[in-house]
Amino acid sequence: QVQLVESGGGSVQAGGSLRLSCAASGTIFEFNTMGWYRQAPGKQRELVATIGGRDKAYMHSVKGRFTISRVNGKNTVSLQMNSLQPDDTAVYYCNARRDRSEYWGQGTQVTVSS
Repeated sequence: QVQLVESGGGSVQAGGSLRLSCAASGTIFEFNTMGWYRQAPGKQRELVATIGGRDKAYMHSVKGRFTISRVNGKNTVSLQMNSLQPDDTAVYYCNARRDRSEYWGQGTQVTVSS
């Protein structure tokens, strides 16, 4: 059974930084893509960043502030978040895809205070 476990969430003041990490277990196959989504209260879940091979993609509002990374050949993914703003407050979810299968982590809370 594939499991994604996130870590690194927490509370920071505006302008601060956090690093999220996600590690997968239960599979020997490498995911095609891994990424991070977030969901704020009362809002839909939205894509924050994804990485697949050498390709990276970011939502517009986090470009230049967030950096997604992945160790080659490893089913782990990290998200370095700098210059955090109150609008970044949300539950962040790790996502992984391989062929037609998709997996989600349980989510980790990120709270940014002004």
